[in-house]
Amino acid sequence: MAGADIRRATQDDISACGHVISTWAAQTDWMPDELPEEVMTALIREAFPSRKIWVAGDPVDCYMSVDPKENKVGALYCLRTGQGIGKQLLDKAKTGRDYLWLTTHEPNKSAQRFYRREGFEATGMEPPTPPETLPVIRMEWRA
Repeated sequence: MAGADIRRATQDDISACGHVISTWAAQTDWMPDELPEEVMTALIREAFPSRKIWVAGDPVDCYMSVDPKENKVGALYCLRTGQGIGKQLLDKAKTGRDYLWLTTHEPNKSAQRFYRREGFEATGMEPPTPPETLPVIRMEWRA
């Protein structure tokens, strides 16, 4: 597997990141329609200065956001699956850290399998954080 075209996001990528999440949600049958793309993009724009964000693709079709203070992977969405890009993005998040955590939607069994393969362990269930309506599973990784 060749390295993906992963790079740090710029302000110019924010709309594309919102589009990736919105497209993923529209293609996922169990995901309720929670936030319009414009609202998602505005939330990413607001968080951008305090996050480490990576993207892949031209046009961007994969995106990961990490809160470096919380050691939290806040978002990992990839419209191209099965090519190792999600793993490469997580490897970026793990670099220089010995702990990360994230939440994944309870119905997202494929994401849970992926995170377990990457060394994350489920540590509990959490209720949805509005405007989300689905419960989530907290998963943690330690080096």
